[in-house]
Formats: sequence, C-alpha cells, structure tokens
Amino acid sequence: MKRVHVAVGVIINDEQKILLAKRHSHLHQGGKWEFPGGKVENNETVTQALIRELKEEVNLDVYTSISFLEIAHNYPDKHVLLDIHLVKDFDGIGEGLENQEIKWVEVSALSQYEFPEANIPIIKKLMNEMI
Repeated sequence: MKRVHVAVGVIINDEQKILLAKRHSHLHQGGKWEFPGGKVENNETVTQALIRELKEEVNLDVYTSISFLEIAHNYPDKHVLLDIHLVKDFDGIGEGLENQEIKWVEVSALSQYEFPEANIPIIKKLMNEMI
C-alpha cells in the first residue's frame, strides 16, 4: 500500500488558540477534526506544500514554520506520513475555502474533538508542551 506524505500545520494565533478543520464526510476519516494541511507533491518540500495547502484550504499566508513532529501511521486502507509543523508567523483569520467547518480552539479543549487516530500523538504533545 502506498504511503501518502502529508504536510500538517498546527496553526497557533496570538491568543494561543489552534485552528481546526472538519473533514468532509466523503473523505478518508471524514467527519473528524484535523489540523489543516495536505499532500506533499513530488516537486515540493514539506514547507512549500504547507504554504500552498494552508493558502488553498484556509486562506492563510504562512511566512515561517517550525518542524514539530513526524508520524508514520498505518490505517487499514491507507498509510500516512505526517510532517507536522508549528505555524505562528502568518497573516489571515482562517476561513474554510473548501466549505469545510473550521474553528479556533484552546489547547485544553482539543480532547473534546474527534480526530483521526494518527493525530492523537500531536494532541498529546501539544497538551504536554502548551498547558
């Protein structure tokens, strides 16, 4: 089974809230919340993919990001490699350009949302480091 390489942004605003997006129900892991991002194309670095995806999905202009975590996770139907970056240096308010629901949430509230299993280590690390 092919592994999908995904650039993921943990976007943190000045109020220390994190941007979440809800996956459309027809997608893999649909109906669950996620940290925005998308596939890294063959001709891109992770940073280039992250900048492109966050502009396309949530209309943010990313200036810099910091590598945070890398997760390889095997679902029964798909293998993913998540390259997670912290994004604090950006412009924009965040909006669902693909008609997905988005919201800014406190780190302490992350456990109230249903995420894909591969995202659980991200949440644990954020809660340990930010609370």
